[in-house]
Amino acid sequence: MKLKRQGKVPLVYKPVGFALSWGGGALVGIAFQKAWKVLRHEDNAPDALDRDRGWTEILLAAAVQGALFAVVRSVVDRSGAEVVHRATGVWPSGDRTGRD
Repeated sequence: MKLKRQGKVPLVYKPVGFALSWGGGALVGIAFQKAWKVLRHEDNAPDALDRDRGWTEILLAAAVQGALFAVVRSVVDRSGAEVVHRATGVWPSGDRTGRD
């Protein structure tokens, strides 16, 4: 029974993982805006096409946003995988040589 279920869990997890990632992306946007306010005391972070901003400022904003995105995505993905594993006993990556 476990082998049958193991093949289906990764397939079922894909839309769940997508929804979690989308929600995580929304969290990143909020976290980045708050972090930028704390770091630079400005309401709007610079955009790459912002003519009035320098390279340093634009690259700093990109680095902060990228770091936050990576951390939040990892937390969301790992948490979702652990919930699926606890609920089904199968790790959602579909790796048959996993920790089980």
